[in-house]
Amino acid sequence: MYLSICLLLAFTSCSATNDGQVIDSDNPQQTDTLNYTNPVFEPVLADPTVVQVGNEFYAYGTEDNWGEEGGYHLVPVIKSKDLVNWELVGNSMDKKPDWKERGGIWAPDVTQVGNQFYMYYSFSTWGDPNPGVGLAIAAKPEGPFVDQGKVFDSEEIGVANSIDPFYIENDGKKYLMWGSFHGLYLTELTADGKKPTGVKVQVAGNHLEAAYVYQKDGYYYLFGSAGTCCEGANSTYRVLVGRSEKLEGPYLDKDGKSLMDSGSGTLVVGRNTSGNGYAGPGHNAEIVTDAEGQDWLLYHGMAKQKPKLNNGTNRRVLLLDKLIWANGWPSVAGREPSTTSQQSPILD
Repeated sequence: MYLSICLLLAFTSCSATNDGQVIDSDNPQQTDTLNYTNPVFEPVLADPTVVQVGNEFYAYGTEDNWGEEGGYHLVPVIKSKDLVNWELVGNSMDKKPDWKERGGIWAPDVTQVGNQFYMYYSFSTWGDPNPGVGLAIAAKPEGPFVDQGKVFDSEEIGVANSIDPFYIENDGKKYLMWGSFHGLYLTELTADGKKPTGVKVQVAGNHLEAAYVYQKDGYYYLFGSAGTCCEGANSTYRVLVGRSEKLEGPYLDKDGKSLMDSGSGTLVVGRNTSGNGYAGPGHNAEIVTDAEGQDWLLYHGMAKQKPKLNNGTNRRVLLLDKLIWANGWPSVAGREPSTTSQQSPILD
């Protein structure tokens, strides 16, 4: 879908059909809801997270400057009723948190907690010696999310490059999993979710970031991204998975190798190996199950023929594909992003 025409400074709501025609959401036109072709949103929604509220989905991404294709966005939020046709809502934050002097707000993770929406986010610059994780809370999924301050930084928690948070509740307790190429870690949170408590546990090794955990059939499936995220068409980013009977691990891949070991992880989706397609597919959002019981995976990737915006920003578009489970293990068909017309999710 092509949103470049409508992402102007006025933040006019818009969406797009699968043939690339931009439509005004205030005057919606009939769209083909039976099929779609990737990407489902562009120009950028990096490091996506998604939350369902009623019959609508809200997705959020890393702070980015979309340049002439839409301008600056502080944690953009988009919404959809079908996971295919998305419209830009705007920025989910009114202002940047100020507990660090400088940095970007990266890789948000949004979850409904009671009647509120919690956004755990990374606050970091490239090569930051002391990045950290913060929490913002909103009454509505579109925001505004109001900053609650720092949850922890790398020095306090004792884990280098502490970014990419993922929130999960388990046995009535709140937990946060996080980390980026210095191990993935798990810690319990205080009852208000604002600070870590207890002992941190390492659950995966130094080759992964962007943790996400999904519970299915008695297992906790730990998804993580490996490789380089942001080298345009040369990016090697990909999604790997392991599973465990306990949240704290140990997590093993399909071959029985521990996710603590380098080179471990069963491939879920990687770059298209032939043709144009997408490079660097990774940092998946939460899995969405449709009305037919089919699981769907949202993640970002870069079209090889157009991997960057004119301003040099990585053009990480939003991709959607079925998640196929075979013998207890998930993957996208062919373990590559789809590039042809696919059947849309059935959500009615």
